[in-house]
Amino acid sequence: MAALACSVPLPPDFRPDDVLAFHARDTQQLAERVGPDRIAKGLVWNGHPAGLEIVFRPGHADASLAIDGPHDSATGQLEALVRHLLGLTQPVDSFEAAYRQHPLLGPLIARHPGLRVSQAATPFEALTWAVTGQQISVHAALALRRRLISATGIIHSNGLACYPDALALVRLNEPALHAAGLSRSKAQTLLSLARLVAEGHLPLDAWRDGTPADEIRERLLAVRGIGPWTVNYTLLRGFAHLDGSLHGDAAVRRKLQALLGQTERITADEAATWLAPFSPWRALVAAHLWAAPWVGLQSDSAG
Repeated sequence: MAALACSVPLPPDFRPDDVLAFHARDTQQLAERVGPDRIAKGLVWNGHPAGLEIVFRPGHADASLAIDGPHDSATGQLEALVRHLLGLTQPVDSFEAAYRQHPLLGPLIARHPGLRVSQAATPFEALTWAVTGQQISVHAALALRRRLISATGIIHSNGLACYPDALALVRLNEPALHAAGLSRSKAQTLLSLARLVAEGHLPLDAWRDGTPADEIRERLLAVRGIGPWTVNYTLLRGFAHLDGSLHGDAAVRRKLQALLGQTERITADEAATWLAPFSPWRALVAAHLWAAPWVGLQSDSAG
């Protein structure tokens, strides 16, 4: 077994509990194992099962990657993965400086200073999770995610299942995905995406190196079964793009309704209009809405 290790400094306002909560969404802990100060995650690294562990220490995070197979990776690649996963590339200081005094958004920032958007390990994981979760509850999406991971059958030597890469997913067929509980349309979309990525037509990992979000959006929207919400969620969780307008997200609209103190539901168009002035931070505003409590928003914002 090959291994990499690194230590990554953390800013004073870093919020490890946010990261731990994101990776603890699946209480069955099939592919992620979360403790009070650490995360263990199964993933595919250059075609091999790998076990990533991140341990939070005062002022820094220690990371190790155990790979079941040969590799020629450098420690810098692991450090880049960890910084991405923890949201350390996100310029949240600039966002907070711009809106700390905003009458509505300011109180949300005060509740969660240093809020970053936790990331999926790869853009492919973010994209396939978004497809899996289309138009269903988070609970149902997590169940489908578990079954999809189980269907590919990639297990690291530490016992954790590994979220599949495109090559692993493309080895499945539509009946196998049906058996995992995916609808026909979602199964077809996932297989199409896996083929396009595996064949190099959608170079998701290469797009991390500065490809404009609009170009990524255009390429993904050309795939049947991919709509604006899926693309914006993928840009947010897979590329740390903080300006996707998540106005189509039901939770964002519910939280915005509470923030504004409205009795009638906020439509997607109304949410888009409200979020527009916050560009280039619209997705980070949505993240603060996700983190906001269900009640008490109006009184807090008024104070």
